Amino acid sequence: MKRRNFIELVSSSGCILAAGSLLPSSALAESIEKAGGPNVARARELKADVVVAGGGLGGFAAALASLRNGLTVILTEETDWIGGQISQQGVPPDEHQWIETHGAPQSYRDFRNGVRDYYRKYYPLTDEARARKNLNPGDGSVSRICHEPRVALAVMMDTLAPYMSSGKLTLLLEHKVTGADVTGDKVRALKALNRRSGNEVVLTAPYFVDATELGDLLPLTKTEFVTGTESKKETGELHAPEVGNPLNNQAFTMCYAIDYVKGENHVIDKPKEYAFWQSFVPKMTPSWSGKMLSLSYSNPRTLEPKALGFHPEGIKTEADLNLWNYRKLINKNNFQPGTYPGDITIVNWPQNDYVLGNIVGVSEKEFDKHVERAKQQSLSLLYWLQTEAPRPDGGQGWAGLRLRNDIMGTEDGLAKYPYVREARRIKALFTVLEEHVGAENRALVTGKKTGNSSADFYDSVGVGYYHIDLHPSSMGVNYVDFGSLPFQIPLGSLIPKRVENLLPANKNIGTTHITNGCYRLHPVEWSIGEAVGMLVAHSLKTNAIPRAVREDKQRLGEFQRVVRSQGVETQWPKS
Repeated sequence: MKRRNFIELVSSSGCILAAGSLLPSSALAESIEKAGGPNVARARELKADVVVAGGGLGGFAAALASLRNGLTVILTEETDWIGGQISQQGVPPDEHQWIETHGAPQSYRDFRNGVRDYYRKYYPLTDEARARKNLNPGDGSVSRICHEPRVALAVMMDTLAPYMSSGKLTLLLEHKVTGADVTGDKVRALKALNRRSGNEVVLTAPYFVDATELGDLLPLTKTEFVTGTESKKETGELHAPEVGNPLNNQAFTMCYAIDYVKGENHVIDKPKEYAFWQSFVPKMTPSWSGKMLSLSYSNPRTLEPKALGFHPEGIKTEADLNLWNYRKLINKNNFQPGTYPGDITIVNWPQNDYVLGNIVGVSEKEFDKHVERAKQQSLSLLYWLQTEAPRPDGGQGWAGLRLRNDIMGTEDGLAKYPYVREARRIKALFTVLEEHVGAENRALVTGKKTGNSSADFYDSVGVGYYHIDLHPSSMGVNYVDFGSLPFQIPLGSLIPKRVENLLPANKNIGTTHITNGCYRLHPVEWSIGEAVGMLVAHSLKTNAIPRAVREDKQRLGEFQRVVRSQGVETQWPKS
């Protein structure tokens, strides 16, 4: 699309303000006339060194790294909270066991300690909890630091505050990118819609970062991408299916927070789709364990039925995992007596994974339909817990379970955005395969009986670790879950094959459906964003596009030294 035509398209909706720098005066007058006369408001233009679309963990880290290196940044976010999966999606950090000392950027560990300091400064902790070096406010078993979404948001906003005050950062909340101006292999501008006012703004920069949850910029900018599952013939991966399917994406989840007030009744109105979800049995291959609304699920490793426990007072449920403790945000025992009537936990369980539709690459109408049904599923799970879930005393239901709208910052109590596990993925200069990071596949490739180290990438710009964890999918594939190895993040996986000035910073990097399963977690997404932010700064400083930085040994070495000097590990410690 021609630049002028792109701007005219934006201005034709009659929104925002005139920006005289956008076009020469004659062209400006011409476009105003075409848009409907001189009384039609003009779309304004904002400029920066880099535009980051998406304020999740990757987008935040990309913006922060860019700002730290002297760039000006425009950061857009389509909800009213930055933070992505850790805040607007309501998911406490999924992390590896070494996270307190290594295996993530220093800035990520600084953020985690900032969360702890926030609780120490503002919350009535017990003396014991306050003195605990590695404070875990919720003591949830999923993470070494389970905490409220709002605290993550507060720490992130505090971090950005000096940059916003100085004018280095422009933060556009409730803005969704809806269009792009592209010439050849370069993105020239993006169009963003203010979802509250309906106004539009044109964003221009030398570089653009797609940190959206679904990889929304890729089709808009004509950046080549893939979705879903690749076949074994395409990738040679040990756990890949014989036939690929671009529609086969992992389930998404509408998370929510609840607490428990014993002796009170907080039962919600029966959800309109409760009858459906009450009896719903997922059609899976291999088969699911039975009804989704039950205290059982398919064991991710063996796919055999596995029992789960539930007790909202945190009491041990024999040998079964008590779901209440799994993603617990607040352990009332860490706070002065009387602060909380009970613990607070996040419901992000197998029972509210939504498998009846795909939200990657669909229309807005289709997206909204599936999100609404996923909300009905999550509310139905809550109603089932309140009214039908088996209790140890032989009764049914826990009427004291209370939906905590305030924790999620929404009217309906559900997260502001779906918890997304999979997105569009760029066709990258280098694609991470299972043979690079999967323990079993790596052993086959190296000829060793047990793989003990992942592939060593010469262009590594970060590290991470998580097992390969694929939730049930939109096309009926049950869990795919197996061991991986501590891995590196290759620079080549962050650079599109063709487009020169667009970089990914979320779940849209050069992985496969399988390896996405270990590159999609909180600290890895942060690491990806941090590397991308530094890469933009380095490319602008050295006047070399990202591809040229990777292809030249001297330039690459110089960039990796910059990365390491700013607290990013590029290798795991030798054992």
